[in-house]
Amino acid sequence: MIQALSNHSGDTTQKFTSPGRLIVFTGPSGVGKGTLMRSLLQRHPELYYSVSATTRSPRPGEVDGKDYYFIDRHKFDQMVREGEFLEWAEFAGNCYGTPRASVINQINAGQLVVLEIEVEGARQIRATFPQMLSIFILPPSLDELENRLRSRGQDSEAAIARRLLRAETEIEASDEFDIQIVNDNLDSALNAIEAALF
Repeated sequence: MIQALSNHSGDTTQKFTSPGRLIVFTGPSGVGKGTLMRSLLQRHPELYYSVSATTRSPRPGEVDGKDYYFIDRHKFDQMVREGEFLEWAEFAGNCYGTPRASVINQINAGQLVVLEIEVEGARQIRATFPQMLSIFILPPSLDELENRLRSRGQDSEAAIARRLLRAETEIEASDEFDIQIVNDNLDSALNAIEAALF
């Protein structure tokens, strides 16, 4: 469901439908951003998905160049120094960043560009693209978020504890973003995203 919808520009039709727009999805780790993004792209292949770079190892089933660009820390640091990221952040011991050139090129070509990034990165992008549409994905509850993190089977107990602590802080900041959508049901959350975009 959509919990809140604020439009800083005051023009609801143009904000969401004008060509060449940047749309940023964010929210705590484990909330289901990736699943929602994959489903959205299946329904709307006309959207341009900007693939992020990361220093973390691929999870089972992830494909380099499709899910992420998997690079080592040395290469990542070099890209940071050369200003090749629109945003970047370190999260849970790994670095994530959005390559700048492809995003700018696609926006200039009139594409709707969608990003799925961490909260810190979304804040960085807002400083560069204040006209972006930002969508914050919320869990139904912290207990459910913990269940989802555990069911992934990817993190140690210490990592899960760190992610949950960070999630509490991020959830408190959700009203910084244009739209908040609770991912309590994949179809209803996806419908709410579509209602905001199209």
